[in-house]
Amino acid sequence: MNFIQELETELVHQQNTENAAKMEAYMKHHFSFLGIKTETRRAIFQDLWKKHQSEIQSNFREISWELFNKKEREFQYCGMEILIKEIKKKYLKEDDKLIEQWIITNSWWDSVDVLAKYLLGGYLLQFPEKTLNIIERFSNSENMWLNRSAILFQLSYKQKTNFELLKSECEKHKHSNEFFIQKAIGWSLRDYGRFNPNAVKSYVENTNLKPLSKKEALRNILK
Repeated sequence: MNFIQELETELVHQQNTENAAKMEAYMKHHFSFLGIKTETRRAIFQDLWKKHQSEIQSNFREISWELFNKKEREFQYCGMEILIKEIKKKYLKEDDKLIEQWIITNSWWDSVDVLAKYLLGGYLLQFPEKTLNIIERFSNSENMWLNRSAILFQLSYKQKTNFELLKSECEKHKHSNEFFIQKAIGWSLRDYGRFNPNAVKSYVENTNLKPLSKKEALRNILK
């Protein structure tokens, strides 16, 4: 069997309908689950990854995308993990279209947050000259998950964060009534506040952010 066939066989064998019902309820019934706990799924996945490493590395974009389009969320998680690990430092310039397609497919916070931080964020570290164009496009999109990604993509940047760009994204979306946008603004500011708390505190106190965004941004600073 190839990698996907063997992974499907092993994961289906481990399915648990009781766990699946709980997982589906937690995710607001947006997705189907096999009901496999994270540690079990990852153990199976890692063993098969090692076994089929050559196959995966030579065709990781196609394999990861096929997994991400399967019905159950566990397969989608495996697809994300493959893509993010294998594509690191191997991005192609045209991968911005691929990244956009991933973000808008099977979208929910558990996938988009990972893709924004590691996939989009990693791509723009490799091609920083494309940052302003892509972030403007995502930020102006009618797709809320692309908006959220434009706010969150610098989460892994630490001291390299472009605070002016982050503030610009916060300003653009600060009046949004969308919960996931308000949370993203607060989370991104809180994360950068670990490295520059005074700048974040000053910005938040002098900006008319939504209460949720403000609360999330200052949570650690005001402890």
